[in-house]
Amino acid sequence: MFGALGDIHGDFQSARRIVERHPDVPFWVCVGDVADADGNYEGLPATLYWIKGNNENFDLIEAGRKARPHTAENLFYIPNGQLMEIPVGPGFGPGLRIAGLGGTFAPTWYDTRAAELPHPGKGSAKVRDDKRRHFVREEVNACAAMRDVDLFMTHEAPRPYRIGRLDAGKTPVNEVLAAMKPRLHLFGHHHRFSEQERAGVRSVGLDLVSRSYLLIRPETMEYHIHTL
Repeated sequence: MFGALGDIHGDFQSARRIVERHPDVPFWVCVGDVADADGNYEGLPATLYWIKGNNENFDLIEAGRKARPHTAENLFYIPNGQLMEIPVGPGFGPGLRIAGLGGTFAPTWYDTRAAELPHPGKGSAKVRDDKRRHFVREEVNACAAMRDVDLFMTHEAPRPYRIGRLDAGKTPVNEVLAAMKPRLHLFGHHHRFSEQERAGVRSVGLDLVSRSYLLIRPETMEYHIHTL
């Protein structure tokens, strides 16, 4: 069994309460927007594997990728377009295969190389000026080329994702789902729980961490929602 958290937005108190409820759960995953409003991260009592949202400390993420894979105790960042295998116990082969496409979609920056996305400079509080909050085509292509993925996490939703009359879903997410065919897809960003199928893949939107979370069986990828 492993757990899945929606957007944290610095609510590490709720995240800790959830993790402490389930001391037998060896690790958790999160669909992004982990940092607080000041770009800080706090450790948790169990390992958390997470992708970026659009509200993060991107300087800290970049520094962590160069020196070490985590931003705080037990918080391990999954870069876009990289496959990670996480041990889950006997009888499950080499481990749970997880990939992610964090951040949001911006057509203006989509064809920029990830390493060339502009940002305002180290220490700036102008998160909206930091284009590292977006994903780009090369990362989408890297994800689409992956096979035998158990869990695919994105921050954005696939299409259609209706908010009133607006379709807030993003086509690149659908493209990856159609090519990759993961056993389960999780996303966040919209702060509400939802269940749908896209490109033949079960796709679940997660609520804020202060409201609910999932426990997932890796053997079947069946999940159960729990409220806080």
